[in-house]
Amino acid sequence: MGNDGTLHLLYTCPFCWKVRGMIEYLKLDVNYHGINGLRAKKELKFVEDWNKVPVFTDANGKHFVDSTPIMKHLDDTFNQGSLQSGSEQSRQDTWLEWCDSKLSKATIPILYGGFFSALSTTRRVSKEEKFGFISRRIYAWLGFPIMWGIIARSRVKKDGRSPQKLWHDLLDEFTSEVGDNAFFGGSTPDLVDFAAFGYMRSISPFKQFSHLTSHERGMAWYRLMMDLVS
Repeated sequence: MGNDGTLHLLYTCPFCWKVRGMIEYLKLDVNYHGINGLRAKKELKFVEDWNKVPVFTDANGKHFVDSTPIMKHLDDTFNQGSLQSGSEQSRQDTWLEWCDSKLSKATIPILYGGFFSALSTTRRVSKEEKFGFISRRIYAWLGFPIMWGIIARSRVKKDGRSPQKLWHDLLDEFTSEVGDNAFFGGSTPDLVDFAAFGYMRSISPFKQFSHLTSHERGMAWYRLMMDLVS
């Protein structure tokens, strides 16, 4: 365990990327512990009634679950809650919910919405995550038809927009709310910035990220966030 705790995660999980951005920004000494996604229930059995990542365990052994509550805990514990105090609370709560309901659901369509993109994503995930020899091959070939054939296609069909158009529309909405400021939080980022950044950053290891780079305002904000966590 790192001096500040341990984060159980999947390395390609959008919700985990939200927390990772906060950890990097605050320069915390946190150990990343990747789990086998096909054995999540077993590997996370130390947490009562919870079998999803991320899970944060602090230096005292106390567990915290769910990405947004973990972010708030890290901010309260290591940053005097400053990322929660810079914006009007109701506005921040509304846009945190927007990120979790809109951006989170847009990650699967852009990564798995097309046949070849889904196959490429599945193979990349199988290499990035902590799979065993057998489970890696199970995921690579069984995960593909599930993510593309069942989940992603149904979301694309229900929304009616191409995955790229969906992301550009969402970035239009988000950057419009940011306005002339550098960040949603104003001159400095707040929790909403890190939530949105986490979801967008989760796409960056994949070739589909190229579909987002033509959104000038979205990428300008994204690069500012990258500078902060680098």
